[in-house]
Amino acid sequence: MIHLFSLGVFTEDKIGLLNRTTGIFTRRNISIESLTVSETELSGVFRFNIKIKTTHEQIQKVAGQIEKLIEVLRVQVFEEDETIYQEIALYKVPTSELIKSDNIERLVRLHSARILYVGPEFMVIEKTGHKEETQQLFADLEPFGILEFVRSGRIFVSKSTENLISYLSKVESHPTQLQPIV
Repeated sequence: MIHLFSLGVFTEDKIGLLNRTTGIFTRRNISIESLTVSETELSGVFRFNIKIKTTHEQIQKVAGQIEKLIEVLRVQVFEEDETIYQEIALYKVPTSELIKSDNIERLVRLHSARILYVGPEFMVIEKTGHKEETQQLFADLEPFGILEFVRSGRIFVSKSTENLISYLSKVESHPTQLQPIV
């Protein structure tokens, strides 16, 4: 049965690692729905947030293969209810629409969004939320003319209390007792 999974992949900062990681999904014919990469709380450690739909069996195989990559420190696999997540969206709309009426300003408030920039030709609106929320604001702004739109991939933190620092401390003290969280 297909489920939505979020993978947290903690890595060293090495060139080509993203390509090798995504290649594992390609070889298994698994489509990545979203991917974000960022620094973590530890200097030199990066985190890939990967959202995919697949089976429990496939996710276990993929996580195991990713964890075998030398630069990978840890792979965590979570289902939807085990994470707290958000996405960010930016909308560029003509400034002329803002001047004509206050409808855009009302929409911004209604959607708990904010205006980041107002210039003579366009304005930029930011909305943080789940995909459904950012997509609804897109639909509501469409009649005003959307010049440009971008939405980030999912970023998430787990509901687990264990963090990377405590995990790495355990690795140093008992390296053979640890298993990937799958």
